[in-house]
Amino acid sequence: MNKDNALATILVFDSGVGGLTVYHEIQQLLPHYHYLYCLDNAFFPYSEKSERQIIDRTLWVCRRLVNQYPIDLIVIACNTASTVVLPTLREHLPQHIGIVGTVPAIKPAAAVSQSKHIGLLATKGTVKRAYTEDLIQRYAANCIVEKIGTTELVELAERKMRGDSVDLGRLHSIVKPWVELKDLDTVIWGCTHFPLLENELKLCLPHVKFFVDSGKAIAKRVKYLLQQKQLFREKAKLDEISRHLIFATAPINHIFGFHNMMQRYGFSELGYLSQD
Repeated sequence: MNKDNALATILVFDSGVGGLTVYHEIQQLLPHYHYLYCLDNAFFPYSEKSERQIIDRTLWVCRRLVNQYPIDLIVIACNTASTVVLPTLREHLPQHIGIVGTVPAIKPAAAVSQSKHIGLLATKGTVKRAYTEDLIQRYAANCIVEKIGTTELVELAERKMRGDSVDLGRLHSIVKPWVELKDLDTVIWGCTHFPLLENELKLCLPHVKFFVDSGKAIAKRVKYLLQQKQLFREKAKLDEISRHLIFATAPINHIFGFHNMMQRYGFSELGYLSQD
């Protein structure tokens, strides 16, 4: 992976493995690129950190990788981080690097809901941000919007990706406020971890018709930016092989399960970023 290679390099960043749901959508739409995925597991979960901590940490990780690799585009695949870090990244990183954030899919959820009663399932940080409330007022003013802010659901998703079984009892208790809201027909995944629990959450909320996330919209945005930068590729040349690398900021617990996950998502190498 070097600057002479014609394939562009895309970095996908999250505090944990939830951003893999976004990476998957991007990679399915745009397979002929180099991909870096970084999880800041040393600082996980971001939902329990201050805005200043999240900004400083995200900028540090992105700078480290930008200094090591010829990155063309960065996707912040974390709703909590995206609500606070994007202006700082655009100010302090090289101007040629495109920056894409992840925001709750409130506009499409309001459009698809038939009952106009929707639920936002997100982290505590995302739920309380003024940015989120602004999106609701702008795009879902004609809807009743319920909110659940949870860190525990993020941790359940992380454990599932390591190969652990999901505690349906705990899951049910988290979404219990919505169980009796039978006209709530649409749920927004306000955290990139939550699609990893889609099957289990459908069991807990069988009356919900639509589960809406931002993954496909983000992938389309990435494609658009690559086209604008004249980096879009429909197919690779015969001698071009894309590489998919994953990075962590602390030693991985349950490394066997993590390696299985890497293989499922097509990553060939695991590296570490250490705080110097």
